[in-house]
Amino acid sequence: MADENNSQANGAGATQEAPRGLQIKRIYLKDLSYETPMGAEVFNRSWKPKIDQELNVQVNNLGESHHEVVLLMTITATMEDKVVFLVEVKQAGLFNIQGLDKAQKSQVINTTCPQILFPYAREVIDSTLSRGSFPPLMLPPINFDAVFAQAVQQVKKKGESAETPATDA
Repeated sequence: MADENNSQANGAGATQEAPRGLQIKRIYLKDLSYETPMGAEVFNRSWKPKIDQELNVQVNNLGESHHEVVLLMTITATMEDKVVFLVEVKQAGLFNIQGLDKAQKSQVINTTCPQILFPYAREVIDSTLSRGSFPPLMLPPINFDAVFAQAVQQVKKKGESAETPATDA
């Protein structure tokens, strides 16, 4: 009797809309690589490295609304043109994104998802370097909205230049 009441209350004739927005399914470390090519020699020098950071986002569609977003970060420290350390991290997340139009979905995948993944990648980098006996490296926050807007601008410029016939001077 109780089952009949629950089934009637839960949906006889009721339509449920698919949830809108972003849902985090899982965040995980997909790949980590760490190298110290100089070995012990680096610890006998004064510590004034040049730090380079590369950043990329990779998206793997796992279905209509399921996406794997991978934040790829490469941190390279050099001194006197020698690599002190190299850390490559692929921090990934599984996200369910529903009810958004194409532009909104692209914005979420390229800005919100990497923004969620970044603190995890930063912690992995810092922890790895500490275990390698290097000082902590606190990477500054990244404005993924600005990075995405800049990428969109570059695509638009390339599209305009492709439409404009080239002239030789």
